[in-house]
Amino acid sequence: MAATPAGGRALERLASWPGEHRVAVGLSGGVDSSLTAALLVEAGWQVEGLTLWLMSGKGACCAEGLVDAAGICEQLGVPHHVVDFREHFKAQIVDFLVEGYGSGVTPLPCSRCNREVKFGPMLAWAEQERGIGRIATGHYARVLHGERSANGRHQLLRGLDRQKDQSYFLYDLPQDALGRLVFPLGELTKTDTRAEAARHGLRTAEKPESQDLCLADHHGSMKAFLDAYLPPRQGEIVLSDGQVLGMHDGIEHFTIGQRKGLGVAWSEPLHVVKLDGALNRVVVAPRREAARPDAVVGAVNWVSVEAPEAPLPVEVQVRYRSAPVAALLTPLPATEADAAAQRPHRCRLQFAEEQFSITPGQAAVFYAGDTLLGGGLIQG
Repeated sequence: MAATPAGGRALERLASWPGEHRVAVGLSGGVDSSLTAALLVEAGWQVEGLTLWLMSGKGACCAEGLVDAAGICEQLGVPHHVVDFREHFKAQIVDFLVEGYGSGVTPLPCSRCNREVKFGPMLAWAEQERGIGRIATGHYARVLHGERSANGRHQLLRGLDRQKDQSYFLYDLPQDALGRLVFPLGELTKTDTRAEAARHGLRTAEKPESQDLCLADHHGSMKAFLDAYLPPRQGEIVLSDGQVLGMHDGIEHFTIGQRKGLGVAWSEPLHVVKLDGALNRVVVAPRREAARPDAVVGAVNWVSVEAPEAPLPVEVQVRYRSAPVAALLTPLPATEADAAAQRPHRCRLQFAEEQFSITPGQAAVFYAGDTLLGGGLIQG
């Protein structure tokens, strides 16, 4: 069966890729990573599958994923390696989440996981253990490598399918990692991927997508995960002026902007506007009081451009599914904590229109059209 037009273009790009055609493919057991491996094999690459064992038990990235990843490698006739990263994952992601939620922050684990667990360690393992200098994954994103870009930097671009674009979660990758990545699905739509997976007869072609964070899949829900690590801590639900409206059993179960499930009654709908870790309080207010004209962003990683020294107009996403909005980015001096963590870049975003649900701990990612300029974590 002939490749789809999009699949054919992907094969042409892979066949003409400069340099050595050896690659370790990060396999999760889903259709996206499965097709990534299949396209690379079809394009003549020497492929080895690599699956990270992150948690024990059920979950799309655990037992079921390991089985499906192994099955795909057997079907394609390529080696499959399973690397035990459970201890590293717990230290970098589980402990990070527990500490953040317990202090009133809503952490974003996926971008951290990509940098600290997946791409960096995967590249290191592939090079040290297999002598392979490239990693491919099923992310819907694109990389314009330095030799082809105007400024000589590796540039991260949105995936062609805006509904599936995953560049937001990749903003924290360093230049060295970007230069060694291959994203075969960057110019495919999800429909293209399903069609190409069916053409290859992949066992995962019709496999449903996981809808939750892997930890939520693993524990049954995010609430169950948090309850397993954080004991109940009863506190107050208050208005901005301190008036007590009710009680809660843990600020970790709330998020900025939340309206439903607050368990309090008021004359008009209320939204969470602040999680006060020090006082163990959930602060609520009417929606009109929840909008923000600006935000401070720290631990910024500048990707496709050098760190600016002057104000810069950008488009910014403050959540993965939020639409990009216009903002003026102004560089700020680093705090002592930023400098100590070797993440010295900070900025203030002044939004063209006030934004709702600005959440400390989540990422603000800056774009110019399809080019991801950089991103960081909302501090306040």
